[in-house]
Amino acid sequence: MNQVVRLVTRDGAAPGAAPAAASTAAPAAAARRPTHVVDVHWGRRHVRVGGGGPIVVQSMTNTDTADVDATVAQVEELALAGSELVRITVNTLEAARAVAPIRERLDARGVDVPLIGDFHFNGHKLLVQVPECAVALSKYRINPGNVGTGARRDDNFAQLIELACRHGKAVRIGVNWGSLDQALLAALMDENSRLAEPREAGAVLREALVRSAVDGAAQAVALGLPADRICLSAKVSGVQDLIAVYRELARRCEFPLHLGLTEAGMGSKGIVSSAAALAVLLQEGIGDTIRVSLTPQPGASRAQEVVVAQEILQSLGLRAFAPMVAACPGCGRTTSTVFQELADKIQTYLRAQMPAWRARYPGVESMKVAVMGCVVNGPGESRHADIGISLPGTGESPVAPVYIDGRHAVTLKGETIAEQFQCLVDDYVNTRYATPGAAAADTAGPEAR
Repeated sequence: MNQVVRLVTRDGAAPGAAPAAASTAAPAAAARRPTHVVDVHWGRRHVRVGGGGPIVVQSMTNTDTADVDATVAQVEELALAGSELVRITVNTLEAARAVAPIRERLDARGVDVPLIGDFHFNGHKLLVQVPECAVALSKYRINPGNVGTGARRDDNFAQLIELACRHGKAVRIGVNWGSLDQALLAALMDENSRLAEPREAGAVLREALVRSAVDGAAQAVALGLPADRICLSAKVSGVQDLIAVYRELARRCEFPLHLGLTEAGMGSKGIVSSAAALAVLLQEGIGDTIRVSLTPQPGASRAQEVVVAQEILQSLGLRAFAPMVAACPGCGRTTSTVFQELADKIQTYLRAQMPAWRARYPGVESMKVAVMGCVVNGPGESRHADIGISLPGTGESPVAPVYIDGRHAVTLKGETIAEQFQCLVDDYVNTRYATPGAAAADTAGPEAR
């Protein structure tokens, strides 16, 4: 007796049947979680956090803040890379005294990025001792876990909040599991131990993080700080812990949330862990500012963490910062390194041009460029890009077709393919994104701009 076996797909449809229309739709990030809007400003520069606005990229210096020259140089580097808020450590009297000169020096250079003061243990004293520091900062970061203990904790916290109210500053109440309020944690552990079915210790720790942040915000509001001047964060270094904490934090409050995996690590480990955690939360509509806390290689630029944060947001389609370059990984068909060198050169070139291009060419940050290494996927990928090139692979004719807006435009040959393609990219940017009057602005003196 012959048996007939009917194959079905997971949704019950027979193989070859037309899939439901929804099954091929590209997923989109969830609607942004509704929050208060917090305005972090300096002079005429306003960075609005929350309220469904653009997710803000933040970074932090690792210089000794008392070293004015070094700190100014690094803040400027981070701002030019695209950091929209920069946090600096204010831990000593010397550091506090340096803040106003740092701000003045940045203003003189035209760097108007708002500065956030990072306070631990003695912030209430420093802001009183150096009032010009309190004025020069745009936002204070306060950790409820290390402003003191007992009654002293409440007094110190209240003094910080009173100073923020007096100077009209925003505040981030930033909890960290490495410096959690031990009294709160002990109370929750005791409470948990008396339950008929106690929760595991990790769950209690996560609850303590959420409670510390939410309770700190409630206390700040009770002390007179408007709710629309408060952001929250609860940093941990474990990916799953971060996701769990922020989901719960988002459920319990309407304050903007600052995302970041603390102590993420060096190199690929830090990048992968941060991307894994932040992408999940951002896809769920959670998060209003982000920082990728990378440990830089000795002597390496701090700005890498800014680039990674931007690329996470751009990869998710949440913001655009610089043209993205699609490039194949290479295989046995691409034994030449030409396409790798060109892809790196073009990507570096495009990012370097962005400070000048951003004002002159609105929308250029969304441009897509393809640099491919052979004819298998090269032409097709190039057609999907705004402008793309398919370089010759191993054994292929030494020609490189270029596609612009989906159509074959020209075929490049010779030893200067890279230079020719870069010129085509420049021409494309100028043709597609230039606004009326841009050419006139280019020839005007700086005082006319």
